[in-house]
Amino acid sequence: MEHGWMRAGMALAFTAVAGAAQAQPAPDTQALRRELDALRAEYERKMQALEQRLQAAEAALAAKPPEPAPATATAPTAPATVAAVPARGGGGFQPAVSLILSGQYGNTRQDPATYRIRGFPLPPDAEIGPGTRGFSLNETELGLSASIDPWFRGVANIAFGPDNSVSVEEANVQTTALGHGLTVKAGRFFSGIGYLNEQHAHTWDFADAPLAYQAMLGTQYGDDGLQVRWLAPTDRLLEFKAEVGRGRSFPGSDNNANGAGMAALSAHLGDDIGDSHSWRAGVSYLQAKATDQLLADGDLLNAFTGRSRVWIADAVWKWAPNGNATRTNFKLQGEYLRSTREGTLVTDVGGAATPGDYRVTQSGWYLQGVYQFMPRWRVGLRAEQLDPGTGEGNPRKASLMLEHNPSEFSRIRLQLAQDRARPGASDFQWLLQYQMSLGAHGAHSY
Repeated sequence: MEHGWMRAGMALAFTAVAGAAQAQPAPDTQALRRELDALRAEYERKMQALEQRLQAAEAALAAKPPEPAPATATAPTAPATVAAVPARGGGGFQPAVSLILSGQYGNTRQDPATYRIRGFPLPPDAEIGPGTRGFSLNETELGLSASIDPWFRGVANIAFGPDNSVSVEEANVQTTALGHGLTVKAGRFFSGIGYLNEQHAHTWDFADAPLAYQAMLGTQYGDDGLQVRWLAPTDRLLEFKAEVGRGRSFPGSDNNANGAGMAALSAHLGDDIGDSHSWRAGVSYLQAKATDQLLADGDLLNAFTGRSRVWIADAVWKWAPNGNATRTNFKLQGEYLRSTREGTLVTDVGGAATPGDYRVTQSGWYLQGVYQFMPRWRVGLRAEQLDPGTGEGNPRKASLMLEHNPSEFSRIRLQLAQDRARPGASDFQWLLQYQMSLGAHGAHSY
């Protein structure tokens, strides 16, 4: 009897489950797969963050000296016993290592080897323009970072160029325990001026830097020096940075002097607007010295000695529904740069070499919007224009990009551009680019 009831109950349960399965609509497998990929990427990012925190905690524990037991009036102090901290992976130095692989196929109407920006003399080795035609490697970046002890953290980024050159983009130490919102950075680093300058190229929303950055900052300003950063203890973002440096990069030059050849200041303010909007805006100032700085101006090679001052105003606004940017989001970003160069210019150093006073004020801007219209797909548009201050016409450019991110660590981008920056005919460019990130990589800035 009891077994009959059991068999009846099992049959009834099976019938109910089957009915529910028939009534349940077929799942959207593509949506489920996208959500699973998003959860997996979020899990991997959190695991990397926890791994870095664990390494910092172990380094702090290993560096902390043992504290003796307190002495008492009734008994002598016993020797303290300290348990040894085992080294992870067979060594005490376990930095976070990342590698960015990047390459592209480029197609241009005009020869990239003769590219120059009309009205803006630049050093002959300036990295401007769309790059080479055909298949090529872009810059490959090797990153190392680790906590040194409870007070310092070290960062290094080594760049391998497509011409097999090797350069040190960044190599610096940063304080971690000053408190009161203060951080000091010493070594080689990208300056904190503007919005885009401090970001590495693989985090840019377009394949190249805006014309204003190329013409007035030599694409990206980096220097050897010291930076002091203060983050105010307020609910609203309030950040100040001050820098002094060697002044080795354009618009400065390596002066082989004891004093500082560069000084920079920046201030930024930001906040949230509700759950779906956030913004940041700021102003920056850069001053750099140059001595006998060679500048290519068409077929002439001139030499500039003097001082450059660059002002930058930047702003960015981001939107994501309820703060969730995994499915759709939008970013609007823009900067205005104004540069004044004042000193002496030796015209045609290989010929007549005529010296004379030199002063020019130049400016430029760009505005770009990037919209993620569905998970893993983004589209962007950038407009930009320069004023050389010499009456040679205003260089300008318009770019359209379409981007697919199969995962958080891979990117494939198509970019089309109409470039009217060089003298003569306009240049139509299209680039197909890939970027792949290997290993642990820190979070990107806002």
